[in-house]
Amino acid sequence: MNWEKIEEKIKNEPSYRIKQLKKLLFKDLIENWDEATTLSLKLREELKKDCPLEIKYKMFESKDGDSSKALVELDDQEKIEAVLMRHTDKRTTICVSSQVGCGLNCAFCATGMNGLKRNLKAGEIVLQILLFARYLKKENREITNVVFMGMGEPFLNYDEVMKAIRLINDPEAFNIGARKISVSTSGVIDGIKKFMNEDLQVNLSISLHAPNDKLRSSIMPINNKYHLVDVIKVVDKYIEKTGRKVMFEYLMIDGLNDSLENAKELVSLIRGKPLYMVNLIIYNPTGKFKPSSKVVVKKFKEYLENHQIFTTQRYEFGRGIKAACGQLAGNNDIDK
Repeated sequence: MNWEKIEEKIKNEPSYRIKQLKKLLFKDLIENWDEATTLSLKLREELKKDCPLEIKYKMFESKDGDSSKALVELDDQEKIEAVLMRHTDKRTTICVSSQVGCGLNCAFCATGMNGLKRNLKAGEIVLQILLFARYLKKENREITNVVFMGMGEPFLNYDEVMKAIRLINDPEAFNIGARKISVSTSGVIDGIKKFMNEDLQVNLSISLHAPNDKLRSSIMPINNKYHLVDVIKVVDKYIEKTGRKVMFEYLMIDGLNDSLENAKELVSLIRGKPLYMVNLIIYNPTGKFKPSSKVVVKKFKEYLENHQIFTTQRYEFGRGIKAACGQLAGNNDIDK
């Protein structure tokens, strides 16, 4: 399905047509134009010919049923990934990609190993939401949350990401609240500056993963351009402007960034900032690194909490289906 192509197709139709199509596609979740009985037969046939609604994908399910990962093939045969996480409290979170591959080359990320192919169009981002909306309909569930933490750096595809977010948030489309949408950036300062001036209350997350410049630059080359002190400064400005909390994502990697000394450095970096939050993530191994032990994670978390740092720990999703970003796209064929 190509949303941009559908928009182009109906540009000369009456103005109400776009609202009608949003309802059919994003609320009724039709999968074939024959289901669109509110449209004329002529228009249905034209749309069926020029704008098919099929989404080509392969789904991978975790053994415990808490997560599903889709490998999606786009019109140009490039592949992207999206992940569905089913929470015990009935929430469902969709993790979407914003680029085909990624050019940041973070040492711990499988996506970076494949390099950047291209940016996604807004419709290709929304396609991932639509796929799982259809998928969850069969379970009598709906999408409650969306996070931009899949393949790619969202703020290096800023305009298309924001266009997609507005459609995700649109009451006439998916109608997912802005506060249920989160964008995670590795620290692209120009993007954060733009983001703070948007009129949507979408959440901001920072992929931190190290508490000092030396370590962060060694695993995240983008830190050589956007130094930690500058990222913190712009986050402070973002909070001052928006009054919104910011989540710092911190992968727990064995022997790399999980020592007590690292915890002390992290406290020094963000202590005294009440709207800063830390989310500890057990690393989903891609071969080069290993996750921190549960004991180490517990001690790290306790140290932060004992120093008044609001800290959460993400539940482990999808290890059995290789849900670390980029682990499927380079190694699977949709047709197999």
